[in-house]
Amino acid sequence: MLTGEIVERQKDAVTGEWKYLVKGDTVAGDEMTTVAKISPTGKLVIITVYRL
Repeated sequence: MLTGEIVERQKDAVTGEWKYLVKGDTVAGDEMTTVAKISPTGKLVIITVYRL
């Protein structure tokens, strides 16, 4: 996530919350995507991480 950038913003159909797709590289050089959201308390919540 340190080298990543937000590539897409999606609105959750059920909760109405915004989710963000952050794409970047792992330390091993593989591409990865993180799906995250901002909680009501202002904290970053990571929903899932997957390698492309």
